[in-house]
Amino acid sequence: MSSIRYDKLPTEQNNPATRRIDQLSTLRALRLINKEDAKVAKAVSSQIRPMGKAVRMIVASLRNGGHLFFIGAGTSGRLGVLEAAECPPTFNTPPSLIRAFMAGGKPSVFKSKEGAEDRGMDSARLIRKNVKRNDVVIGIAASGVTSFVKEGLRVAKKRGAKTILVTCNPRQTSHLADVVIAPRVGPEVIAGSTRLKAATATKLVLNSLTVTSMIQLGKVYGNRMVDLQPKSNKLKARALRLIQLLAKVSPKKAETLYIQSGKNAKTAILMGKKNLKQSDAVRLLKKTAGHLHAALTLKR
Repeated sequence: MSSIRYDKLPTEQNNPATRRIDQLSTLRALRLINKEDAKVAKAVSSQIRPMGKAVRMIVASLRNGGHLFFIGAGTSGRLGVLEAAECPPTFNTPPSLIRAFMAGGKPSVFKSKEGAEDRGMDSARLIRKNVKRNDVVIGIAASGVTSFVKEGLRVAKKRGAKTILVTCNPRQTSHLADVVIAPRVGPEVIAGSTRLKAATATKLVLNSLTVTSMIQLGKVYGNRMVDLQPKSNKLKARALRLIQLLAKVSPKKAETLYIQSGKNAKTAILMGKKNLKQSDAVRLLKKTAGHLHAALTLKR
């Protein structure tokens, strides 16, 4: 029998503001939900400093050959899966660089597998098999007490990896990870339903961590995703627009540069801006660790 007092968790408390939501009209209920949601961004803003520490940790790891892992169960786990899945097309990261482990495995991404969150040994096994000393593990647990996450973080720390916990329970969590990010979102609209404000806050935190890390790693120029993978018609069109706009070339020239660059928007932009061959553009980008802005200022 678990010794955890679930009734004392912040994520399990009742919200006085919504105690009669079942008696409201549709529009009044929607306005009330929206009012509660509006509190989330402010809660996340209080965590900028630990988020900054987490980003520096992630960037240092990825620059030195490390990997980033998300671990979680239920909604939290699915948010980790989403974050890992969206980095390759957005920032052209290899699939092995940023990965997610979901309690219950892949089937539980699509269908809830109750009880999987309590199987800490599953997480421990995954961490031992995949995580090394130079890696970073982000545990995601709205309640802060999920066994799958706690045990995963414990084993990761033991293996020498850096650890981050994203939770909406700021109580008794500092020992679980090197960095704890814990926005206080308050009780949910529907008591205990952490797919609501807690999940929204978690998504905002994860967005901030990955995007800011990728910016620091040179995956963004200005506010453009110049490292995108043009594997769909939409993304190819976006890549061509970026080349045309940033290299200040015609649509036809943008298409030529795109082909000559090996279908790499960042390389094509540098080729067009500095009138370089593909090999020279690649060399400059390598010299500047992939930062396009820095590459544009270098001499050949």
